Amino acid sequence: MASFIIPRFLYFGEGAIAELQKIKGISRASIVIGGSAVKKNGALDAVYDNLKQMGVEYDLIEGVENDPTVATVLAGAKKMQEFQPDVIIGLGGGSPIDAAKAMWVFYEYPEWTFEQAAVPFTLPEMRRKAIFVAIPTTSGTATEVTSFAVITDEKTHVKYPIADYNITPDYAILDLNVVQSMPKTLVAHTGMDAITHAIEAYVSTMANEITDGLAMKSMEMIKDYLVASYNGCMEARGKMHIAQCLAGMSFSNAILGIVHSMAHKSGAILKVPHGCANAIYLPHVIRFNAEEAPAKYVDIARRLGLPGATDAELIEALAQMIEKMNEDLGIPATLKGYGVDEELFKQYHDSMAENAVGDPCTGTNPRSVTPEQMKELFRIAYYGK
Repeated sequence: MASFIIPRFLYFGEGAIAELQKIKGISRASIVIGGSAVKKNGALDAVYDNLKQMGVEYDLIEGVENDPTVATVLAGAKKMQEFQPDVIIGLGGGSPIDAAKAMWVFYEYPEWTFEQAAVPFTLPEMRRKAIFVAIPTTSGTATEVTSFAVITDEKTHVKYPIADYNITPDYAILDLNVVQSMPKTLVAHTGMDAITHAIEAYVSTMANEITDGLAMKSMEMIKDYLVASYNGCMEARGKMHIAQCLAGMSFSNAILGIVHSMAHKSGAILKVPHGCANAIYLPHVIRFNAEEAPAKYVDIARRLGLPGATDAELIEALAQMIEKMNEDLGIPATLKGYGVDEELFKQYHDSMAENAVGDPCTGTNPRSVTPEQMKELFRIAYYGK
């Protein structure tokens, strides 16, 4: 038995933020943002203008970090308790939208602890107080259509994915105008996050025909448009915004694998952006997984038109395609090349590996992995082949 859960409403296109006005029966909105990007690109003003036309009061919660913390989430939830919104709007990149989802949980259930919320797929019913609207302004995390929110414990620097279909947004709004001003580095990192989502969903042990179709279309589009988007093609920017959403709908239902397990447990410690970490880990994980579960990687390579007469050649062509994309996007091949201090890496090498094995995403990886194997993957990712 399988299921497929996405937002009830998905609006996309140029000027799609105006679709906010189709949401009926709301009177008070909490808007959660990160920094100044959504002010500069006009997204926040567009949200304000539409809410004013609807006669909806609003309250702004700003300052969400790149890796939103438990403390930030609880502070935002407290502000929501005071304002009592009936709609929560997560606006910006993956971080503010993830933080808004987590704030929503503790707004609805203030008596809950973070430890309770972090147990996968155990949340109670939501929407007792508010519905949720996600408006992404970056093209990669796809949190606008997923059942995940990644939150960092500021004390241990470990990332924990809150995973539950109850936090899948009610409305996802993809306005193609607001991604045109993304910085090149952000285009690169979020784009490689998206292709990691698609590949990991496609090879996941929970994949099915519906998730496979979305993941494959996403991979095809990312292969065609990511580098062009990075190089400033505005049409490609819009295409990438759709492609990352397709990947999100796939992985929200098929879940992910150990590329994300590694990124979750190392990103905050090593101070490597999530998408960049995924990009560095992905080719090594492809080679590792394909030793025991090659079929779907071979299928990806064939569908993407990569060269190879044998399965081994096709798998290597896929890994090399990712490495070439990284090179074209200015992403280093190794953690050492990124600038991660060797002593810092050695200090946390064992614990990152152990924690990655225990990450929820490891459970749907197509190959089982031991702590020693995970240590070796981290070692290769740091020093290279």
